[in-house]
Amino acid sequence: MSIALRRSFCVAGALVLAILGQLSMTDAALAEAPPMTFRTVTLAFPDCGARCPEVVVADGVIEESTAQTFLDFARRASLSPRLRSVIFINSPGGNVVASMELGYAFRTLHAVVIVAGFAAQDSRSGPVSGMCLSACVYAMMGASRRVVPSTSRVGLHRMSILEGQGPDAGRRTLADPHLVALLARYAQRMGVDPALVWRAESQQPGALHLVTPGEMTRWRLASARM
Repeated sequence: MSIALRRSFCVAGALVLAILGQLSMTDAALAEAPPMTFRTVTLAFPDCGARCPEVVVADGVIEESTAQTFLDFARRASLSPRLRSVIFINSPGGNVVASMELGYAFRTLHAVVIVAGFAAQDSRSGPVSGMCLSACVYAMMGASRRVVPSTSRVGLHRMSILEGQGPDAGRRTLADPHLVALLARYAQRMGVDPALVWRAESQQPGALHLVTPGEMTRWRLASARM
């Protein structure tokens, strides 16, 4: 990654930390966040002109249809000769199974995933600090290469299932051991230490653990630079 691009991640770093400090991993918080969308943006480096590369920006909550939405988007976007297999992801989480499906889609396309947002405001256009929390981490795992800049944050959250029928409708229960084991096997296939999954599942319900740089290295989750 170029020096200019690395420096751009410092924009709004303090703001992201403030948001994380106030974050509540409740159903209401996720319900208020929009579903994940995908768009292409141009990385305008000095002197690249018409050859400036395009990358993908993924923002929002991962829902059941997100993986298919991404694949449909990727087919259309691939028509651009300037498109690179680089995805900036910024998400508070969402559906765990859908996140694994999105991760498999990332792996199929040999995508590089960078945890970051993308600002498009005049002179400040470019990558900014971002977050990948809860189920988003399992989507990120699918990338062929994973990058978490120092000002972005990755957070682990214990899985739970929202009951949708009967007298328990609307009540959350913890994930059963079979789903946890499935997630651990998925992590291993993606080259990530399943210890990450066990750490997430050791959390108190609703608590968020911010992954440290040392943990990212130990669990083979991500590096801080390209």
